[in-house]
Amino acid sequence: MVCRLIAEIGEKVMAKLVLIRHGESTANRDNVYTGWSDVPLTESGIQQAHEAGKLLAKAGINFTAVHTSMLQRAIVTANIVVDELGQSWLPITKTWRLNERHYGALRGQNKDATRQIYGKHQVALWRRSFDAVPPLLNQADHDRRYRMYGILHEPLGESLHMAYDRLLPYWVDQIAPRLIQGENQLVVAHGSSLRALIKYLEQISDQGIDGVEVENGEPIVYEMDHRLNIVQKTKM
Repeated sequence: MVCRLIAEIGEKVMAKLVLIRHGESTANRDNVYTGWSDVPLTESGIQQAHEAGKLLAKAGINFTAVHTSMLQRAIVTANIVVDELGQSWLPITKTWRLNERHYGALRGQNKDATRQIYGKHQVALWRRSFDAVPPLLNQADHDRRYRMYGILHEPLGESLHMAYDRLLPYWVDQIAPRLIQGENQLVVAHGSSLRALIKYLEQISDQGIDGVEVENGEPIVYEMDHRLNIVQKTKM
């Protein structure tokens, strides 16, 4: 689909892709693993979302669609941002494919405590590397929100690579075609899911992704040509 659209568009249409990691969550504040656990924003996180929206409003960026995960910290951030933009009428699509990486049996555990238990090197691999899989849950959760969308087997845990693989079909089917047609797109998601998308967009190596960090509530703006080449990247 993407290749066909590129072929059909002769002129060099430019579009903006904006990525925002949700504002600070209670898990961020408490330094614990979350993954697919559904935790709220802190007051600081709510303020970060407002500031992100104000920055985008000041930049005068108009969007045609918003994409977010099925977790409240991203959904609430997205709603606040579009309110600040005066674009609350925009369609917002929620998809499990933009969910945070599933941290398996690590979820709910304090990150410093896991370093004491497993060692700093092992925890660094689980958190930052592309292929390391965290300790798995003994059994999957059964959350109604996912079963409604036909996801019969929730993950027991995921590497960043696994999150990358489940995210890309959504990029190809839902985001890239709109950008090719010159429509600005807003993606509000999570640290790891956005790292996975950034890896793809910037063609970062499996080793190089270790050093990529995405801050809470900091908009990243990509200006892209009609072939989805990055013309400019700006952190606001």
